[in-house]
Amino acid sequence: MPTHQDAPDADRPASRHPAALRRVAKHRFIRRHATRRTQIIGLTAALAAAAGTTTVGLSSAASGPSSPQSTGLSPSQTDALNAARIDRRDLGSRDMARIDLSLASAQKAAQQAAAQKVAQQRAAKLAAQASLTQRRALALAAAKAAAAKKAAANAKALAEAKAEVAAKAAALKAAAKAAAEKAKSTIVLPTTGYHLTARFNQAGGRWAHNHTGLDFAAPMGTPVRSVMAGKVIQADFEGAYGRQVKVRHSDGTVTSYSHMEEFDVSVGDSVQAGSMVGRIGMTGNTTGPHVHFEVLPGGGAPIDPEPWLREHGLNP
Repeated sequence: MPTHQDAPDADRPASRHPAALRRVAKHRFIRRHATRRTQIIGLTAALAAAAGTTTVGLSSAASGPSSPQSTGLSPSQTDALNAARIDRRDLGSRDMARIDLSLASAQKAAQQAAAQKVAQQRAAKLAAQASLTQRRALALAAAKAAAAKKAAANAKALAEAKAEVAAKAAALKAAAKAAAEKAKSTIVLPTTGYHLTARFNQAGGRWAHNHTGLDFAAPMGTPVRSVMAGKVIQADFEGAYGRQVKVRHSDGTVTSYSHMEEFDVSVGDSVQAGSMVGRIGMTGNTTGPHVHFEVLPGGGAPIDPEPWLREHGLNP
């Protein structure tokens, strides 16, 4: 409790009491500092709202960021703060929309790039396949051309071989024909080691008529030959002629060989010039071993063999 003596001191001017002056100064400082602190916090809240942040720790008794008591803002400041918050939220929404659009555009570009890459890979694969197909087609065409060329060469070689074989066959045929013609035209004497003992149309007591041929006398068993190529039309015993063989030649002339000891041919046999038809003998009407040779043109009456042989290049 203050004493009586203290009352006059309370009514003294402040300049006269240092302690009182200090207390007044302290209260004034606290009020001024609180007011400034409230203004700074309000300005900070407004700036924070404009920057998209929230106010922090204004007072332990604050009920919320929008309460004037918690921020110490005037109604106009609160409206400005709310408007700033709304603008900031709208701006954020627009920014998010722009980000979403940017992301969508980036995704679309990435998808287009991926699709383009796939298309390029597919085009490259198709181009490679087309190139491979073209190379295969060229190789197949080259193989076909080579096969065709080889087949043509083989065909040509075969044709040449056939032509050569045909030519050789024709040559052989011509040679055979020439040989046959030569054989037909070739003529030999009816025997060898002979001497003539009777001529054509010669008279004598041994024949019923004049002699009809040439007698080629030779030792017994000497071969008797066909004078030209021909076919045997007779091989038989013919009375006074003894064993007799007749040969028909290509021009129709028939040659006869008589008095032979034996036959070496049969009817129907083909003989060449010089082929043996028998051997010198003494069968039939004869006085010694010889072959009686006759020439019968067309198989008719006999003619003189000597001129006929000379016409064919022989001189008996």
